[in-house]
Amino acid sequence: MNRLFTYFLIGAMVLGILVGWAVNQFTAPEQAATVADGLSILTDLFLRLIKMIIAPLVFSTLVAGIAHMEDAGAIGRVGAKTMGWFITASIVSLTIGLVMVHIIQPGSGLSLTPPAADAAKTAVDMSNFTLKNFVTHLVPTSIVDAMARNEILQIVVFSVLVGTAVAAIDDRAPAVLVLVEQIASIMLKVTGYVMKTAPIAIFAALASSVATQGLDVLVTYGKFVVGFYASLGVLWALLIAVAVLIVGRRALKLIAAIRSPALLAFSTASSEAAYPRTLEELQKWGVSRRVASFVLPLGYSFNLDGSMMYCTFATLFIAQVYGVELSIAQQITMLLLLMVTSKGMAGVPRASLVVIAATLTYFNLPEAGLLLIVAVDHLLDMGRSATNVVGNSVAAAVVAKWENQIEEPVEGEASRA
Repeated sequence: MNRLFTYFLIGAMVLGILVGWAVNQFTAPEQAATVADGLSILTDLFLRLIKMIIAPLVFSTLVAGIAHMEDAGAIGRVGAKTMGWFITASIVSLTIGLVMVHIIQPGSGLSLTPPAADAAKTAVDMSNFTLKNFVTHLVPTSIVDAMARNEILQIVVFSVLVGTAVAAIDDRAPAVLVLVEQIASIMLKVTGYVMKTAPIAIFAALASSVATQGLDVLVTYGKFVVGFYASLGVLWALLIAVAVLIVGRRALKLIAAIRSPALLAFSTASSEAAYPRTLEELQKWGVSRRVASFVLPLGYSFNLDGSMMYCTFATLFIAQVYGVELSIAQQITMLLLLMVTSKGMAGVPRASLVVIAATLTYFNLPEAGLLLIVAVDHLLDMGRSATNVVGNSVAAAVVAKWENQIEEPVEGEASRA
């Protein structure tokens, strides 16, 4: 099914480009604009479906995740070191994405005009962005109102408070926790349904863009894809360098050992698919079972390095495409926002799209920009997934080193495939 869906995505990309090119070449500009407007019905529906799931998904996944964090605290020292690494790695990943997108400027050549409503909203809200407004805006006056307007930061604050309260109660409010977990499961299923419509949205988005902009738009896509993979290369180099610095030269053997699960994650665009193989290779390399079985599952929830870097890279790419300038304060706020929201999205299909959609809403960036990255999201998801495997493997090795839990590999195990 995974492979079949990949074929659908690729087919939608090719068909969208061909249809867009035919419309651009063989019809008048006015007719091309009419066709693009008709296709926008499909893309608008996809955007509304994405926005529909943001509030309940963020609330349920964050509350459930934080409520279970007591398990990490009970382990004490190992839990503290693990979370310290995860937080540091998250900040570094997000910052690399921010810095690289400014250096490469992948969206600067397209110069699209935001839809009229988005342009007006952006101009007003950006000018009113002050420290006082930001701080007072953190706390919702009504969580129902915050969810109705997809005020992501207010939803996050409320979710963190609720999750912390649930974890602090002696019996951990089992009925509430079960209910929240069930809501999370339902919303994950709904998200899966929404993402199955991605090929239709990809076809419509590409056909519309090429019809009005011509094949030149593909140059921008190329810069975006190449720029993102170059950024992943920087992140990989930094992760490997830190691993060698802390663990020693033996860390290079770890990178070689996880080659197979990283390739599996790349080919399936799913880091979860590589989880069993990654756990096996970490233990063969020498990470103790106690550390590996604790750090790796926690990492899949709180340490998705590739996905986090993509969120800043893609969000600022969209801002560049529409010529929207974000201040330093706004970019720092974006880092902090993504730092929290990305922690509640583990296991969500195409989680990065949901997080980016919420970020665009918060900063009033043109929501139509999401359609620009949907077209190539699967191709980039492959690199993100492989990077998540590398990041979590390095995290497990580093924590094991700090805890003196790196064992010599058993010769028999090392020789087995």
